[in-house]
Amino acid sequence: MSAADQTDEQMLDEVQRETFNYFIREFNPANGMVADGNQPGQPASIAAIGLALTAYPIGVERGFITRAEAIRRILATLEFFQNSPQGEAPDATGYKGFYYHFLDMNTGRRAWKSELSTIDSALLLAGMLAAAQYFDADNYDETRLCELADALYRRVDWQWAQNGELTVSHGWKPESGFLPWRWEGYCEALILYVLGLGSPTCPLPKEAYRAWLSSYAWKSAYGLEMVYGGPLFMHQLSHIWIDFRGIYDAFMRDKKIDYFENSRRATLLQQRYAIDNPLRFPGYGAQGWGITACNGPGPRMLKIDGIERQFFGYIARGAPFGPDDGTLAPWAVVASLPFAPEIVLPTMRFYIDEMELKERSGEGFKATFNPLFPNPENKKAGWSSPWKYGVNQGPIVMMIENYRSGYVWELMRGCSYLIEGLRRADFRGGWLKASGNKEN
Repeated sequence: MSAADQTDEQMLDEVQRETFNYFIREFNPANGMVADGNQPGQPASIAAIGLALTAYPIGVERGFITRAEAIRRILATLEFFQNSPQGEAPDATGYKGFYYHFLDMNTGRRAWKSELSTIDSALLLAGMLAAAQYFDADNYDETRLCELADALYRRVDWQWAQNGELTVSHGWKPESGFLPWRWEGYCEALILYVLGLGSPTCPLPKEAYRAWLSSYAWKSAYGLEMVYGGPLFMHQLSHIWIDFRGIYDAFMRDKKIDYFENSRRATLLQQRYAIDNPLRFPGYGAQGWGITACNGPGPRMLKIDGIERQFFGYIARGAPFGPDDGTLAPWAVVASLPFAPEIVLPTMRFYIDEMELKERSGEGFKATFNPLFPNPENKKAGWSSPWKYGVNQGPIVMMIENYRSGYVWELMRGCSYLIEGLRRADFRGGWLKASGNKEN
């Protein structure tokens, strides 16, 4: 059935259900690992695992998976992380409560000599806390699930990750120590700082959040003012778990908008940039946008219509200041659904019916495409990624749900650690005040 023949609800139900199946297929039942991508031989991604843990409650509510099966999967995951090797050994699973970005699908140990990732660990922890909020019945399995999630969150040493400074380091490697980059400038790390501030054991100091706010860039483009982050995912990931509508930290109180409105403006900016299309890419327009960190057809240079064009592989593409090579990501469009449904829903229909970007095999949207890069098999869409990735699939499932019911947001409003983190970050107003939570 084409999207034109479906109601919005039917279209969203189909996309959500097909996308959720990624977490059914790309899963190791022995240890709860979830593959980074569906390309053969891929390691697990701890961010993908965190998104899976958040997706399972939605799957139960929507009838995609039974409660018993979801609990079995989550317990396998949490038991593994509880018992996994923590230490400075180069083949451990984690250290100081954090975990390596990529883990072997079978052993759960460090893969690809990846970094101990603070942001990906935060996404994993957010998923654990979300699962614990949902599976809270008075029985052995669900009690055990909640105890494990609580213990894993409590053992994170957030202060260690500061490495003697105020902001948080991107990560650490046993071979070389802390990475040279820090979480500064508005980005997906909002969830990291909130979870770090909320810890009852080794919390980030309030000064860490203030230092992060001081690094923000407020910019104006295409008639819109906002805290700027080029790739669209930066304006989406933290919003999977936190309902920012009507709550304000010190920076946003001064600007008189909340982070939800900021993400709406970032979404509208994408469409306005695509309509303007300064680099003259085919496929860009009112229903052709979605620029974010993603895989692409490069690295490669091609002369097309007399113009030398550079194509990137995986890179953090952004609008309007680039980089931009004509690659678009349907998942990034869908993940903006709560912010600007009036432009997301028509774009989804266009991508399904006109660009033929939804898999006929019932696996949801293709991850990325580039209409400029030649492809005789799909001249409209051009190149498209043959693979899917867990960090792309998860936001589709969760943000469709937040648009439809606000369910993940409602779950996390009951998470005391999240509330404490928001309070210590000096968020005020809205549902924080209405729910009786203490404000500064």
